[in-house]
Amino acid sequence: MSKPPKTAVSGDEPARRKFFKTALVGGAAVAATGFPHIRTAAAATTSWRVQTNWPAGVGLAMFKKWCSTIAEKTGGELEFKAFGPKDIVGDFEMFDAVKSGVLDAMNSFTLYWAGKLPATAFLSSYLMGLRYPHEWDVFFYGNNGLKIAREIFAKQGMYYVNRIHHGPNIIHSKVPIRSIEDFKDLKLRVPGGMIAEGFAAIGARTTLIPGGEVFSALEKGTVDAADYTGPAVNWDLGFQQVTKYIWMGPPGLESIYQPVDLMDLVVNMNVWNKLSPKMKTFVDEEVQIYSNAHHAAIQAADMEAWGKFEKAGVQINRLPAEDLPKFQKVAVPIWFKWANKDKDAARIFKAQLDVMQSPSYGYVTPDMYQGLKLDL
Repeated sequence: MSKPPKTAVSGDEPARRKFFKTALVGGAAVAATGFPHIRTAAAATTSWRVQTNWPAGVGLAMFKKWCSTIAEKTGGELEFKAFGPKDIVGDFEMFDAVKSGVLDAMNSFTLYWAGKLPATAFLSSYLMGLRYPHEWDVFFYGNNGLKIAREIFAKQGMYYVNRIHHGPNIIHSKVPIRSIEDFKDLKLRVPGGMIAEGFAAIGARTTLIPGGEVFSALEKGTVDAADYTGPAVNWDLGFQQVTKYIWMGPPGLESIYQPVDLMDLVVNMNVWNKLSPKMKTFVDEEVQIYSNAHHAAIQAADMEAWGKFEKAGVQINRLPAEDLPKFQKVAVPIWFKWANKDKDAARIFKAQLDVMQSPSYGYVTPDMYQGLKLDL
């Protein structure tokens, strides 16, 4: 039985303040500057247990390296103790663990909580939705998205610190996928929520499996194909050993269903409220800086990984551009269905719809959702 290769931990520490000095470490772009010491008086160190969904590769390496820098950056006032998947709780138990205080904070794929909190389906990419990182930032920082996200998590006793950019997700398959019709009866792992409903609507037999179990599911034939992150992490997980095909969106749109697989840092509200105002500001700014370094490192590693897949004989297939309207037709009613699951989901989707149909972008027009309404 083939095994996933061991992953080398690499990556330098993220930047802290006003500028970035870019470096390449083990193929990953990272940023580093000197960091200030916030602590002004002797006090006991506040220690947070922070668990991530990253199972391997540059994502996990970056997360652990970043956590290891927090104590020095704060002069020992705050430290992050990094934990990987299942180190304390299972992947899909992290939400409840933070809410109850078993974990102090989580670095999760936000979409994982769509079954518990429908609005979170709109806090990461979804089929034919917002397409690029800068569009998400227009939503978060230009159209009240961050404010709404924090209000939604506050109702659950948690503080949504900020988004963390990742990259596009791709689908690895045992059989070639060359058109929308090839998804019919395909046993497909996807992350749930609107994405699962979208692929089910075109005939796929979808299932939700934690990232760390995708390799074995592909190897055993439990699934025929699986969505999961991008080429660098998927290479480290060994997907090239158990699949020979990759499916992507048309040129210029690497993924039509999860082009920006957003993560986050979410903290137990009682834990968050114990921080000083200065420390709260530090954590907020630090997460934004980490997001930049994390995203850059992922992109650099992905560029290198594509060549590895090609040498391994993995075939890359792209969705024909003429199939995009077919996916759009499937996606729009699902958007509104999920948005109307509760008032919070409707609020957050409305803010995103404003972005998608604004003159700045304009790839959604009112005629696409004629007859569909939001219950605001």
